[in-house]
Amino acid sequence: MRPLHQCRGPGAWPTVAAQCAYYRFLVLFFNCLLTFGSYFCFDIPSVLQEQFQGNLTCPNGTQPNGTGHNGTLACVEGLGMTPAQYNLLYAIYAWTNALVVIMAGFLVDKLGNRFGVFLFSFLTVVGSSIFALGSHFKGTPYLLPLMLTGRLLFGSGNGSLTIVQNRITAFWFKGKELALAFGLTLSFSRLGSVLNFFFTQQFENHFGIQWTLWGGTLLCMLGFISAITVSVLDKVGVKQLGLDGVIQQESKKVQFQDVRRLPLCYWLLVLTIMFFYNGVFPFVADASKFIQDKYSGYSQHAAAYIAGAVYDSSLVLSAAVGILIDYVGLRGLFAVGCAVLTLPIFALLAFTFVPPLVSTIWLGITYSFAAASMWPSIPLVVPQATLGTAMGLATSVQMVGIGLSNLIVGHILGTKSSELKIPLWRWQQMMIFMLANTIACIIASVILNVVDKQQGGKLNRATQRSSTEQEVRQPVDTAPLLDEVGDEGSIN
Repeated sequence: MRPLHQCRGPGAWPTVAAQCAYYRFLVLFFNCLLTFGSYFCFDIPSVLQEQFQGNLTCPNGTQPNGTGHNGTLACVEGLGMTPAQYNLLYAIYAWTNALVVIMAGFLVDKLGNRFGVFLFSFLTVVGSSIFALGSHFKGTPYLLPLMLTGRLLFGSGNGSLTIVQNRITAFWFKGKELALAFGLTLSFSRLGSVLNFFFTQQFENHFGIQWTLWGGTLLCMLGFISAITVSVLDKVGVKQLGLDGVIQQESKKVQFQDVRRLPLCYWLLVLTIMFFYNGVFPFVADASKFIQDKYSGYSQHAAAYIAGAVYDSSLVLSAAVGILIDYVGLRGLFAVGCAVLTLPIFALLAFTFVPPLVSTIWLGITYSFAAASMWPSIPLVVPQATLGTAMGLATSVQMVGIGLSNLIVGHILGTKSSELKIPLWRWQQMMIFMLANTIACIIASVILNVVDKQQGGKLNRATQRSSTEQEVRQPVDTAPLLDEVGDEGSIN
């Protein structure tokens, strides 16, 4: 059978559509849409942080955009959450991911991608619906439990959906287009995040927070429709390629006991990933309010744009950076470089008044390189048979770290009733905490490179030749699906 990247032989028409480039890119398009809506929903609280922590009532009226005429904060009517409760929305999402992703990987191994994509996309719809429903109970004891339940279910679906999405992409793009395909998948997800930062605040101004949250649910339903479409395309394509039997045979290989076989390099890589992401996601969650509190003249709308620049940079760079790193290798050195270059960002935010857009774009660039260098390193340091377990476990540890960081940030910013303006010294303490995580990331990544060099230097080796050699050893039509699942990682 022809490799997937070929459509026809010399002068011959293809025997099946699934062998053509247009088919796999059609699969990729709908596969990308799986997480477009869920990534939009994920950071809606970040854009509307003022509304989530706003007063239940405003006797003197509320400014249309939550700001006074001089750019200072006015009374904002909202859900009445404290900073600690607000950050708990992100913490419970991360913890749920940490608990679910490992089991989700095994579930998909046993029951297949199509079952997983249906189940997990459905959970994002249910979770976002309950989250939106909770906003109707403001001022009651039911608001927080409902919204936390919604985030819990949403997290169960979205984190696991990313794993299935990566599996589908890896199967259909074995060969030279794999890095590009994963880059486009990440770009689509970040497009959802970027559009959220651009439009959600305006939508809330016109329709209110409740309809805004229901709008996010509608976008998650788009992901569910895409799940149906990609399942049909995948089923038809796999049947045309005659790979049904191979996939079923390879779906039951991973076992929990395989964790004992994971090497030291893997655990150092996991720590590097965790500490780096501890400084990115918790910062983005609170960035909009931080910008309004520290820098004068920024409306909530403008602050959301600037906070979203982290994802803007990732959207623009992801595909190109993925191809670059896939070509030159040097993943371990890129990991160290990203951590070192991230270090000044939080110092600038904490102790200077340099325009925040500089810092958010800078963070977006280092984040793009980190995601493209750290996650794809995992398949290079673990045995092929334990790859699925390794990816799920790494995601779990990452989410535990992010969840704890969100809790700590919430405690730093205050646990009492929501303040109109959080004091600057609290924001500085938060940035110092981000700084500490980045320093820990540098230490872990340096040790990782030392250990990797002692064990042959796999991480910093150019990847083009080794990729070609692997294709020679494993023909495309019979290569175990598990061996390709995590080739680019769960780049979140």
